[in-house]
Amino acid sequence: MNKLTVCFAVVWICIMVRVAVAQDLIWDNIGRENFNLQVVQVHPQDSKIIFAGVPGNIIKTTDAGKSWRNILSIWSGTRNINAIAFNQENANILYAATDNGLYRSKDLGGHWKRIFRGKSYLENQCTSMLEIDNTLFVGTKAGLFISRDAGRAWYKAFGRIGSNTILNIDANLKSSRTIYLAASSGIFKSLDTGNTWELIFAPNLSRINAGELPLDENKDEDEKSSDIRYVKASKDIDLVYFSSAKGIYKSLDQGKTWQKLTEYGLLNRDIKMFHLSGDGQIFALSNSGVFIYQDEHWIEASFGVTGNLDYLVLDDQDNIYIAGEKGMFKSRLKNLSTFKRQELLHDYLKHEPKIRDVQLAAVKFAEVSPDKISQWRNQAAKKALLPQLSVGIDRNSTDLWHWEGGSTTKTDDDILRRGRDSIDWDLTLRWDLSELIWNNDQTSIDVRSRLMVELRNDILDQVNKLYFERLRVKQELDNLAIEDRNKRFDKELKVEELTASLDSLTAGYYSEQLHILAIHEQG
Repeated sequence: MNKLTVCFAVVWICIMVRVAVAQDLIWDNIGRENFNLQVVQVHPQDSKIIFAGVPGNIIKTTDAGKSWRNILSIWSGTRNINAIAFNQENANILYAATDNGLYRSKDLGGHWKRIFRGKSYLENQCTSMLEIDNTLFVGTKAGLFISRDAGRAWYKAFGRIGSNTILNIDANLKSSRTIYLAASSGIFKSLDTGNTWELIFAPNLSRINAGELPLDENKDEDEKSSDIRYVKASKDIDLVYFSSAKGIYKSLDQGKTWQKLTEYGLLNRDIKMFHLSGDGQIFALSNSGVFIYQDEHWIEASFGVTGNLDYLVLDDQDNIYIAGEKGMFKSRLKNLSTFKRQELLHDYLKHEPKIRDVQLAAVKFAEVSPDKISQWRNQAAKKALLPQLSVGIDRNSTDLWHWEGGSTTKTDDDILRRGRDSIDWDLTLRWDLSELIWNNDQTSIDVRSRLMVELRNDILDQVNKLYFERLRVKQELDNLAIEDRNKRFDKELKVEELTASLDSLTAGYYSEQLHILAIHEQG
């Protein structure tokens, strides 16, 4: 069994598990007439009290979303509400990180006071905040600011995090008090309440030591920016996660080494943010919806929720909240229902070409088959059996001149003549039998092989996602009401788009097989 066959088998098993066992959450819209929500935070002791941010305002409900009222308005050029957080010791104290500084309320939003404002436009845009051991940390688009006196005085952190965009801050509060920070240049860790920071992950590196920082301090922010999105500490003292545009990574040793979680089941691996439930289950948010990590694969859990989603949060009462373009939605995690879908899956798959055949067609069209590498290696090995042929030709002109003489009958006997030129040639055959064991072409093949494997994996990844995304959209299309014409058009358009994408990867093989299957069904 070759490597490609094993790869197909693993992918198929993971996808079959994903479709066979589905998780459904029942979502209730509790945002009422509030749309374009940017952030949500639930009171840690009373889940009926919820705070949310909309552009320019913070709103609050005390009856689990039945009614909302505005409690803070932001008057500035940019009016984003980027984060809402509670004091760890006193849940009546609330913080709001906005594009116009950091605000604090000591009476659950009744009255507000701005306690931090940056000196520049970027410093004023607060992206995140954390309070631990009476120390306030505020992340901005121009570095990290720290206050050790409840917000009366602030100073800017030194080094890399003093100039990077800070994305979010989290801490392990129940054990090590370790603080983790996600910045544009990487993931940082502090073991001494922010006095010193250690870079524990940077783009394109899976392991980083203190003297091996990959970023150039002289580069500007755009050059140093990365795809990092979010960092989250676990209750486990050594376990930490972060998300990026390429998926979610975890570390079992406080960031010394990292391991990437599988992408199987994700429709979009760009994870905006994620949260951990009490039992360690991961809930991730991407542009494609909410996904739950379970049994080494991802399951979508946001069916029925429409519009772009921007925020995800869990509370201590087993509730999950998501917010975005269409409002705020809430569901009970205890409503997760597990059921078999083998028959339904079989009904859909019998109208589709097999995933393995589609994958093989894509690999063939892209000319990235493993057999191609094997052919290169065999040809390189046989190269030593062929001799190196060299041919030499040499013209030898003589300078001997002589008199023709000795005859009395010829008219040209007494003429001075030059001798004829002579031509020498040789043929050489040479074998280098050492190349039967190793030759320089092998190095070039190794490099090209690695590039081909990466390209093949990318192609297979695209095919898998498109194939099963198309199945999912077809299932959603079948469940739509006939009168819902707008959604039906969107779903039908999406199916055609996915079909065209699969055709582009397989040189039209996918549509050709669909046509053949349709003819067989009619026959």
